[in-house]
Amino acid sequence: MSKSSNQKTKLLHLSRILLRHSDEDHPLTVAQLIEELARQDIKAERKSIYDDLEALRLFGLDIQCRKGKSPGWFVGERDFQLPEVKLLMDAVQSSRFITQKKSDVLIRKLEGLASTHQAGQLQRQVYVSGRIKVMNESIYYNVDKLHAAIAGQKAITFKYFDYDIARQKVLRQEGKRYMVSPYGLIWNSENYYLVAFDHSHQELRHYRVDKMTEIVITGLDREGMEQYSNFQLAEYGQKHFGMYSGPELTVTLRGRREKASLVWDRFGQDIIMVPDGDDHFTVTLPVVISPQFFGWLLGLDGSVVLTAPKEAVSAYRRRLAAALEQLS
Repeated sequence: MSKSSNQKTKLLHLSRILLRHSDEDHPLTVAQLIEELARQDIKAERKSIYDDLEALRLFGLDIQCRKGKSPGWFVGERDFQLPEVKLLMDAVQSSRFITQKKSDVLIRKLEGLASTHQAGQLQRQVYVSGRIKVMNESIYYNVDKLHAAIAGQKAITFKYFDYDIARQKVLRQEGKRYMVSPYGLIWNSENYYLVAFDHSHQELRHYRVDKMTEIVITGLDREGMEQYSNFQLAEYGQKHFGMYSGPELTVTLRGRREKASLVWDRFGQDIIMVPDGDDHFTVTLPVVISPQFFGWLLGLDGSVVLTAPKEAVSAYRRRLAAALEQLS
């Protein structure tokens, strides 16, 4: 009897069946494997199945056999274990910068990393208070293109836009293209930002990736290398609260000792805290003076206060006075 055209792909189909339809709680018997292969118009005998299972095991697939009350064969360790797949799905569902449409596509692909039985455990929604997905569907491809420009150390051009009250795109600079040299991507305050050297202003700036459009990688080499040869992406992100722009100053903060972890969380473990009496500490560090920085201080309710320099303290007082005036 002639073999079907699918016979040559028998091992591939067998591995797919095991990956998709078996797990530790749902092993498949040899009879079930033969039946599943028959659905693909592939003939198999019991002895050949044992040989194929051994071949898949030698190839690296973790084929396990269970005997006893519920005997059968299943895939044990996978590239991604179920808790890891759940973690990835939670990250996708809760990420603001991934649109709802793209989230749905990615989740369906992630479900393929688990068995069909395990997929039921993945059908859950992660609720994040106030979560709003971005509207720009092209961000997924923008990120990929920006990574390519960064790796190739090439300048890019793009258009930048905002949304009006009718949710229509309004291009900045009357549609004129920006030209920048990308240095890195930061995920900050639930948004993706590109940190780049702006050719027009000759300084580092950042741009919301979901508000960038018509990105073109040029043949020009990246600029700003001499001025920012010691650029550190993590350090840039720590200084720019919520990615607001503003003057950079070295400030001194004084806080209660029990609030030290809040400062560690915000600025990282490399900063040096100096004891100030039995109950307080001081720390000196560079920050960008912005509404977000002042908002962070205000949220600490006096447990961490700004003490220097004078221009930063004065700016904070003006911000507080302006807020009080708006309430009156």
